Amino acid sequence: MSETIVIFRKDRTEWKDCFALFVELPADTFGNLCTAFQHIGQHSAADYNLCIAQSDPATPAEYADLFNELERRGYNLTVRRRATPDMHERRRRIAAEWRCKPQEIHA
Repeated sequence: MSETIVIFRKDRTEWKDCFALFVELPADTFGNLCTAFQHIGQHSAADYNLCIAQSDPATPAEYADLFNELERRGYNLTVRRRATPDMHERRRRIAAEWRCKPQEIHA
């Protein structure tokens, strides 16, 4: 099972909800957005830089429930504090591979 890099953050609202940023997993066909996950809402697309600017790092105690939920869903998580340029480039490469694959047409 391959590892999935994750960065846990908490929003700055009064609820301090934690969310996960999967920096290397694209959420669009150009890799501009990464995949995110939150208890409420589940998977979504996220602008990494905007999320970092408008949130705070989550502590292991704060993200423990979310971490456990993701591992139950089959993720093999590796937690990082911040993304590297290589992680962003990997996301863009994966998105480019998606664009090159022929699309299936479902009737």
